[in-house]
Amino acid sequence: MTTRLALLYGGQSGEHEVSRRSAASILAGLDRDRYQVTEVLIGRDGGWHVDGRATPLPHALRVLRAQDVVFPALHGPYGEDGTVASLLEWLGVPYVGNGVFASAAGMDKGVTKRLLAVEGLRVSPGVTLRPGEDLTATDRGRLDLPVFVKPARAGSSLGVVRVTDWADLPAALERARAVDPKVLVEQGARGREIDVAVLQHPDGRVQAGPPLEIRVSGTGFFDYDAKYDGGAVFQIPAPLDAATTEVLQDRAIRAFHALDCRGLLRVDFFLPEHGWREPIVNEVNTFPGFTTASQYPQIWQRAGLGFADLLDILVDGALADHGRARPGTVVPVT
Repeated sequence: MTTRLALLYGGQSGEHEVSRRSAASILAGLDRDRYQVTEVLIGRDGGWHVDGRATPLPHALRVLRAQDVVFPALHGPYGEDGTVASLLEWLGVPYVGNGVFASAAGMDKGVTKRLLAVEGLRVSPGVTLRPGEDLTATDRGRLDLPVFVKPARAGSSLGVVRVTDWADLPAALERARAVDPKVLVEQGARGREIDVAVLQHPDGRVQAGPPLEIRVSGTGFFDYDAKYDGGAVFQIPAPLDAATTEVLQDRAIRAFHALDCRGLLRVDFFLPEHGWREPIVNEVNTFPGFTTASQYPQIWQRAGLGFADLLDILVDGALADHGRARPGTVVPVT
C-alpha cells in the first residue's frame, strides 16, 4: 500500500536554503515504491507552492490534510519552532518529528538551557537579553571571556559572534539582534565538540548513535560557513573510550526526555579535558540538517542505518505516534 506523503520545506527563515538542501536529499532518499510524494514549498515571501505550482493557502492546507503523513523539512523560525507543528496538529495529520512544545522549547536556546539544567544536565553559564537590555557589571564579572553572543531563536549558527573583548560586545549584540531581538550571551565552553544523534523507533524505543567529533580548521568555531562550506571535518565514531561514549549517549537521551521530544533530536556537547563525566550541553536541534552530508544522517549511516531506512523509521514513528498517543504525552521506552 502506497503512503501519501507531503514533503514540506522552504520557509521564511534565514535557513530557507538549508531547508531546500535537506528536502532535496529527502526526496532522493524516499522509496517511491512505498511513498506517493507531494512537494509543498513555502517561498521566502510566504507564498505556497504545491508540486511547483503557486497555490492559494486554503488549497495548500487541503492538500496537507489529505496526506497520510507530512514530513516537515523546515529549519529555523516559522517552521522548526513549533508553528508548523501547531498547524499540522490543527489539521489532524500525522507528521514526522517533534511536537509543538519540544519544537518551541528547543528553538529558544535560553529556555532549552533552563529546562536541561532543571533535569540536572550541565550547561554553560549565560544571560538572556531581551530588546533594550544589556549585560550588567555583575553579569560581566560572572562570565569569563570569551563569550558567545547568539540569537536566542535561530539555527545554523546564524548571527553568532565570539567576543574576546568586552569592547566588542555592542557590535556583537547588534549583529545577533539583526537575526532575533532576543539574544543569549553565553560563557564560551572549552573542550572537544561532540554531537550525539537520538532516534525514537516506532515501538517507542529511544536510541543514541555513535558520538561524532567536529574538527574545525584553523582557530575558528563551527559557524555557518564551517557548516556548509566544508570548513569542518566529522569523525565518526569520535575517538573516545567506552565509558565517555556511554556518558554522552546517556546525557543525550536525558535531554530528549527533558524536552519531551519525539522522533529525533541532535544534542551538541562540549567535552572538557577534565570533568568528562559531566559534558556540557551546548545546544539541541529538534530538526537537524538532513542532507546526506549532515551530521545526523551520517551518524546513523556509521551505525549501519542507511538514509532511506532512517526516513522509513521516522515516517513509521509518526504514523504510530498519531495512533498511539496525543502530542505531549510521554511514550514509555522499552
